Amino acid sequence: MILKKAYQPIDNSPLIVFRILFGLLIFAESFVATTTGWVKLNLIDTIVNLPHIGMDFLVPLPGNGMYFYYGLMGLSGLMIAIGFRYRFSVGLFTVLWAGVYFMQKASYNNHYYLLLLVSLIMFFLPANRYASIDAKIKPEIKCYLMPRWCSWVMIIQMIIVYFFATIAKFYPDWLDGTFTGILFSNLAGFPILGTIFTEKWFHLFIAYAGIFFDGLIIPALLWKKTRNIAFLASLLFHLFNSVTLKIGIFPYFALSFVLFFYPPEQIRAFFLRKKPKLKDETNSLFQFENKIAYFFIPLLLLQFILPIRHWFIKGDVLWTEEGHRLSWRMMLREKTGITQFKIIDAKTNLEIPYDIAQKLTKKQLSLVTSKPDGIWQMAQHIKKEFLEKGIIVKIYVDSQLSVNRKPYKRFINPEVDFAQAEWDYFFHNDWILLYDKNGKLLSE
Repeated sequence: MILKKAYQPIDNSPLIVFRILFGLLIFAESFVATTTGWVKLNLIDTIVNLPHIGMDFLVPLPGNGMYFYYGLMGLSGLMIAIGFRYRFSVGLFTVLWAGVYFMQKASYNNHYYLLLLVSLIMFFLPANRYASIDAKIKPEIKCYLMPRWCSWVMIIQMIIVYFFATIAKFYPDWLDGTFTGILFSNLAGFPILGTIFTEKWFHLFIAYAGIFFDGLIIPALLWKKTRNIAFLASLLFHLFNSVTLKIGIFPYFALSFVLFFYPPEQIRAFFLRKKPKLKDETNSLFQFENKIAYFFIPLLLLQFILPIRHWFIKGDVLWTEEGHRLSWRMMLREKTGITQFKIIDAKTNLEIPYDIAQKLTKKQLSLVTSKPDGIWQMAQHIKKEFLEKGIIVKIYVDSQLSVNRKPYKRFINPEVDFAQAEWDYFFHNDWILLYDKNGKLLSE
């Protein structure tokens, strides 16, 4: 029954309009990243490359190459929006975006991850069957319908995002307004609302509003009686975040998914008024396609698995960061670290002065002083740098960490030689020190 309903034909207007918005948002992301200096700061001016672990082969293009790289991404966005060589253009963007996503993580952002996932999904969807140059060039592909699962896959994607974003907020520093207080204390100078942003009651309001919004927005959008109210709440929520928190295209990207919650006929009537109405008597089904079984189901199942992996790793993810990424743990904590690398010549046993601040951008420095993978990667870079000079070194790390502006505690075992330490991809790295609820050291 479910399979039959999944292949039931529905108006493809939501997918067509989403394709246009998706392409325009890609163009906006590429344009803004280039013109605001983000590309220069994170991909051109960097001395040390800190990609996701295992992706060391991905390095920024030399010179001004990354400007052309982002220009090509922006062009692919426009091609997606107008539906020109759709499969090629969305495939090109997916590859390019995956490259830049894995190439650097100092500026990691959840909407970058969501953009990558949606790009993969869009590659397999028939989003160029109407209001596209492809359909004008090849009239035989023109179609006003799509199987219902095309909307379902987008809805399920957003269920995953909001469900795990809700679960992640159930920890003490969120529930008592500590983190939201930190977040909005930085906005005390904001016009008109600045004084309100410093009030404890406002911090608690934002904390619980965030929980209720993330937890209820999808059910409210699915239910016809609350759909318009949910849309208005979503609009206010995301615009508020856009104005106050400056988080790029994400608020508008999240809003665009609302298209799939409304009846397709309403989307057509509002956005595509010239599109012919469908006959109600059509009861045919689209043919079963293996891609729904071989691609979308595993992709969505994987996304249910990744966000829970930290529950099976020793230690608190807020402290260790192990299992934090790819888990929709969005804007949950502030971490500051004080980290020094002690470099010892293995042959002479003499310390070699080394200043990491001279080699890293501000964001890279934050990664290398407060995140275990950043610390480990920096140590590997130092090891390689000295090996190229013919010097074998030992590397020790003195690191103190504060989470949500609480007292600093020792983060890394200072007796571990990071020139020999390995990175555990799936479980706890024992050189990260753990503490009990009373702040007592559990292991060293």
